[in-house]
Amino acid sequence: MKLIATNKKAYFDYFILSTYEAGIVLLGSEVKSIRLGHTNLKDSFISFKNGEAFIKNMHITAYKDAVSFEKIDEKRSRKLLLNRSEIDKIISKTQEKGFTCVPLKVYFENNLVKLEIAIAKGKHLYDKKKSLAEKDIQRETERTLKNYR
Repeated sequence: MKLIATNKKAYFDYFILSTYEAGIVLLGSEVKSIRLGHTNLKDSFISFKNGEAFIKNMHITAYKDAVSFEKIDEKRSRKLLLNRSEIDKIISKTQEKGFTCVPLKVYFENNLVKLEIAIAKGKHLYDKKKSLAEKDIQRETERTLKNYR
């Protein structure tokens, strides 16, 4: 598994409850651009339409050497490939109050581009402050342990 991009903000803004692996319908030049690491998950989200899942606002920079006569939109909606049972579970969970579906990682697995998506619940401001405090404590303990070795 070769990790390409992560959505660090999702881990800070949400409690991750369960994760799913989805394929993405891409053009050939988009795959080449992803191989070079020119993708960004910031501000991207998952939406559902007619029983199908789509990722929106996922930025994939246009491949500079691609021979194309038309300009490809870098933030276009891309269809996600999931099983019907997985889509039904995700849709039913996201219809509950407070739950959403967010993209977490883009990676290659057996030369296929995969997207890890998660069902998540939003954090409140006090939860975010608590997680920052825990992160600082963890960093400080690692620093002191490093000095004793």
